[in-house]
Amino acid sequence: MRNKGGLQGLASNPILVGAVTVLVVIVAVFLAYNANNGLPFVSTYNLKARVPNADALVKGNEIRIGGVRVGIVKSVVPVQLENGEVAAELDLSLDQSAEPLPVDSTITIRPKSALGLKFLQVTPGDSSKGFEAGDTIPVAAATPEPVDIDEFFDMFDKPTRQAIRQNLAGFGNALAGRGPQLNEAIGALRRLVVNGQPVLRTIVAPSTDFAGFWRALEALSATVAPVAEQQASMFVALDQTFGAFARVSRPYIQETIEKSPPTLDTVNADLPALNPFLKSSERFFAALQPGAKALGETSPVIAEALHAGVPVLNASPVLNNQLQPTAEALVDFQEATGVFNGLDLLIDTNRILKPSLSYIVPAQTNCNYVTILFENLARTNSQGNSQGKWLNFISFEPPLGPNAETTPSSAPANGGSADPEQAKKNHLHFNPFPRTGAPGQDGVCEAGNEKYVVGKTVIGNAPKLRGTTTRGQVTK
Repeated sequence: MRNKGGLQGLASNPILVGAVTVLVVIVAVFLAYNANNGLPFVSTYNLKARVPNADALVKGNEIRIGGVRVGIVKSVVPVQLENGEVAAELDLSLDQSAEPLPVDSTITIRPKSALGLKFLQVTPGDSSKGFEAGDTIPVAAATPEPVDIDEFFDMFDKPTRQAIRQNLAGFGNALAGRGPQLNEAIGALRRLVVNGQPVLRTIVAPSTDFAGFWRALEALSATVAPVAEQQASMFVALDQTFGAFARVSRPYIQETIEKSPPTLDTVNADLPALNPFLKSSERFFAALQPGAKALGETSPVIAEALHAGVPVLNASPVLNNQLQPTAEALVDFQEATGVFNGLDLLIDTNRILKPSLSYIVPAQTNCNYVTILFENLARTNSQGNSQGKWLNFISFEPPLGPNAETTPSSAPANGGSADPEQAKKNHLHFNPFPRTGAPGQDGVCEAGNEKYVVGKTVIGNAPKLRGTTTRGQVTK
């Protein structure tokens, strides 16, 4: 009875009842206020996640798996990645029921309402390995975010809206009054679809590799993407080009198009007749090619000749006036008695001298021997060496030994001396007919250019040809 009376005494105490009520209300408000941040004394599964862009995700936003709330975002802070880029790091507080989250799971920031509220959607993977508490979900797990409704409407800016209005007006004008034609087009479209089914079946057949076409198209797009600016410049230039064509489209381009078919008909009719001429022209230009090449190489000389020939051509009228009396005198000389007999004798003389001159003339024209002969004759009494002039006698010791040049011998000097030095000197070197550039001698000027070969008998032409020039010879 005392206990009952005590409880009734407590219940009848208004101050104590009011204090308990206020305490219960304070606890309820505290729990309601912190409900979004998790209930106290409840174990959680804490992870971190990194996303390229938090995209208005804030502290307290929900985390959902399959549309069911499984946790909250405790904080959002910016971090710098190893590659230098900046990302957002999320501190996630998940229920114990979500543990362990597979390591191949993905996360996506999605809109919760049209007002901009977001939540973090987690899509668990199928890996047998899961994240430990405190692990970080990498940036690679953040899948591309969907387009929000506000971003969708942002693309309809003022220029886009104006363009849409212009397109609608243009389409309306294009379709106005064309109902029967549209009906015919729709009716033909049905036949096109029916007849196009075999074509479509062929296109999507595995043997056509239609998917490979799109992969190749994707690769092509990726290839040309780096040169997108150059392509844009090209299209701008094309616009200018076609604009220039538009200004001359009528009447010039129009007349060209109208006259092209009859022109082609005429060309088709005339080409067979022109074919022999073209073939002959081909042979002509092929034969002309060496001459054109030689003309290109000699064009500087020809240019100089033409440049020097201009004054000569300017003076040629005076020369032409002087040539007429000269020509008349030549005609009179030709008609004089004995001229033909003299010419015949001159021709006979040239015919007789030709064999001799063919050998004598190259000795001077090729080897300069006549000039050297007269030059040596003029200098015989003025030139020499330390032992005297060339006309004086120079004493020297002849070689000794068998077949030496100092005693009678039965063979040409060919060494044979017991003295090695004498054996080197005791060799005959004699060339009665040296090469002088005559026909068949390859233009060799051997006389006066022979080299003394020590220790070897040389009779006749030297074993080694010694050049095609002589002293004082002018070379081109």
